[in-house]
Formats: sequence, structure tokens, C-alpha cells
Amino acid sequence: MYFQNKLITMGDKKVKLQIWDTAGQERFRSVTTSYYRDADALLLVYDIANRASFENCRNWLSQIQEYGKEAVQVTLVGNKCDLPRAVPADEGKRLAEAYSIPFMETSAKTGQNVDRAFLGLAERMLKLKYGFVPGGEMADTISIGEGKKPEYARCCSFY
Repeated sequence: MYFQNKLITMGDKKVKLQIWDTAGQERFRSVTTSYYRDADALLLVYDIANRASFENCRNWLSQIQEYGKEAVQVTLVGNKCDLPRAVPADEGKRLAEAYSIPFMETSAKTGQNVDRAFLGLAERMLKLKYGFVPGGEMADTISIGEGKKPEYARCCSFY
């Protein structure tokens, strides 16, 4: 399991993201369900080159609905868009539409849309908390940096 903090500044607001990456491994399923309870937002990432990874998304989405907060913000992300695909983008879009959540594709290898995935989530969290995104729809002042380790576990913090 991989853990990292990121601090995103949008306008005059800061969003601290606490990122937990379980790589979809079954052995972390009991741990992840406990984090759903406290999570304000989740990126559900599947491998577009691995159909089984995509097929498992419905199970993860069901668990998120069962254990997560009522207003948890979820984005479905198809990763590895730099590789030959086993899952067409349209299938990812349809699954996201079925759950009324945003969808996007990324490549961790090339960096394509990775920042955008986190920024989009931060924007949604700011809209939920404040009713707007400071600095406009896509804030003019945006920076992503390392955050300090929090004293308590939370997904997102606002300043």
C-alpha cells in the first residue's frame, strides 16, 4: 500500500489530499472499507489494458456506496492510456454514467491527465464546501506540492 500527501492551492484556498493507493489488491479490501467511512473523495482507478481490472470496478463502487459517506465524491479513472487497450473508453464512460460520476483517462507513465484528475477532484470538493471554486471554474493560481503529514487521518482538508 502506498501513501502520500499532496497540497493543492486553488485561488486563495488550499486542499490537502491524503492519497492511499492499494493497487486494487484484495488483501487491502478490509483496510480500504474502513477508509471509505472517512473519505470525502475517491479516485477509482482501473487499468485500461486489463479487462479484469475494469470488471472489478462495479464491486469497488458497490463497496463505496455501502461503506462511504453519502456525499463522497468519486471519479472513475482509466489508467495506462499509453498502452494498447482491453477496455474501450466508451465502456468506462458508460459505467461512470451509470453511477453518475465523472470519468477520465490518464497515463501515470507519461503524466497525461494525472494532475487533472486530482485538480478535478479538488474543484469538486471546493464546490461542495463553498459552492464555488476560488479564482473561477478552473482557478488561475494552482500549485500542487507535498503536504505535511496530518496529525489525524482525513481525505481532504480545507484552509
